[in-house]
Amino acid sequence: MQVIKIHHPLEKRLIPAGPIVLAMGFFDGVHRGHQAVIKRAREIAREKGLPLVILTYDHAPGIVYRQYKGGFKYLSTVDRKLKLLNDLDVDRVYLISFTSSFASLSPQQFVDEYLVGFHAQTVVAGFDHTYGKEDIASMKLLPKYAAGRFEVVTVPKFTENGSQEKVGSREIRKLIDAGNVEAANQALGYPYQTTGLVVHGLARGRTLGFPTINVEHPEEERIPGIGVYAVKVKLGKKWYDGMASVGHNITFGDANQLTVEINLFDFQQMVYGEEVVVRWYQYLRGEEKFTGADALVAQMKQDEQNARRILEKYK
Repeated sequence: MQVIKIHHPLEKRLIPAGPIVLAMGFFDGVHRGHQAVIKRAREIAREKGLPLVILTYDHAPGIVYRQYKGGFKYLSTVDRKLKLLNDLDVDRVYLISFTSSFASLSPQQFVDEYLVGFHAQTVVAGFDHTYGKEDIASMKLLPKYAAGRFEVVTVPKFTENGSQEKVGSREIRKLIDAGNVEAANQALGYPYQTTGLVVHGLARGRTLGFPTINVEHPEEERIPGIGVYAVKVKLGKKWYDGMASVGHNITFGDANQLTVEINLFDFQQMVYGEEVVVRWYQYLRGEEKFTGADALVAQMKQDEQNARRILEKYK
């Protein structure tokens, strides 16, 4: 998959010649709703014998519009998003830097300079996709701006299990924040995944008989809400089963920082400084303040049994 990074104003020399089928969207998480859009675009591309190209952005447009107080946590970083797009047989990605100057484009300017400038023969997007200055233009208006220069295909709302609620990034973020990673995974179409670096902690788990790796996650990644989870962790090329605790270690004090500590089953190696990938499968329980170490250890033994049983389904 070819990735072309673009900064406004568009340099036409960067754009390969020839018509394309273009799917556009921010695609945070590349969830099942996004996959439906890309699948439809891929079908059209194959029918027409044209490359399938994605127009997406390097960060959330809402950052420029000051919609997020305290920063934005992604379902997929840029690298993760590109990997997911590559897995969907995309031929090329135009990764646009969403800047103030780009955001100032009117809908007509955006269509003329970018969609036409990319040589789009067909443009595909979800029913609620918007574009142009302050997100004022809907897909219903796109044929007017296209003025017959390209075909417009709008993919309807993606729902499941008879629900009228769409599968969307905002809804998935809420599920993850609430710890409901199982429902989030269903909407994503794959296990939610984060990355991190193994750092030193207080080594308290080792004294309890449950040694843990402390994972420091990138600031922009979204970590599931406080609780204990069944997870898998990739170290090197191998995946290990385990259980993760996201919390403040309240049994040992009320002013501890939030940490992500993972006990890997049947694993005793020292791996400080290693980059890891964490897949989150199921919420086990909330964070509890125990009367002492013995009560905590008893609960952790039960958590391990529960996690091992859950993860057997994902062998």
